[in-house]
Amino acid sequence: MKTQVEEKFSDYFEKWVSQLEAYLRLLLTASSASPLNKSDYEALVGKLTDHHKAYYTAKWAAAHDDVLAFFSPVWLSPLENAYLWVTGWKPSTAFRLVDSVCRTSVNSHSVLTESQLKKVEELRGRIKLEEERVEREMERQQVAVADRTLVELARVATRVNRVDSEEVDGRVEGAVRGLLRGLERVMKMADCVRLKTLKGLLEVLTPMQCVGFLAAESMLQLQMRRLGKRRESNGL
Repeated sequence: MKTQVEEKFSDYFEKWVSQLEAYLRLLLTASSASPLNKSDYEALVGKLTDHHKAYYTAKWAAAHDDVLAFFSPVWLSPLENAYLWVTGWKPSTAFRLVDSVCRTSVNSHSVLTESQLKKVEELRGRIKLEEERVEREMERQQVAVADRTLVELARVATRVNRVDSEEVDGRVEGAVRGLLRGLERVMKMADCVRLKTLKGLLEVLTPMQCVGFLAAESMLQLQMRRLGKRRESNGL
């Protein structure tokens, strides 16, 4: 049975994905049509970035009430969950999309210049360091589960009577609340790296390149979701 947070966010996510599909159609149309005005590309990119920002705003609000829901999200298929990195996509994958879209394109307007290549590589290096920082913090939170305080409480709980056990349960619950606050903090750290990656890449790319990149990013997410749902419906 879903918790209240899982129920509400599942509904929100379905609507968010549906809107993403609509935006993808616009992106693909813009990518295949004759070159648009710079302002048209910028307006479309703005809609996509606002859509992603809205997702994280809703996610953070819901996670404040139940952060564990985002470490095992019921609104995603097992396949989608298998690719999660600290409750979302791994920032370094965005650079592989840029490589695919902007380095191998037959459209000269989509190919990165030497200056852009240098900036993308510099950003890639900075994001890699931030990913490692998030991973170290996540490891620290996981290790905290086996913290001496919790181990001692578990040991004591096996020897106490019912009245004392209630007191121990309260102490354990307090420790767990601390761990949940830590998980919420590391989740937001990871999300900030994701947003920083998107912002950094969109600042380096031209408006036309941004449209191609966002189309590839959206298509990857939606295709993974379709495949995951198909496998679920087939009992796989």
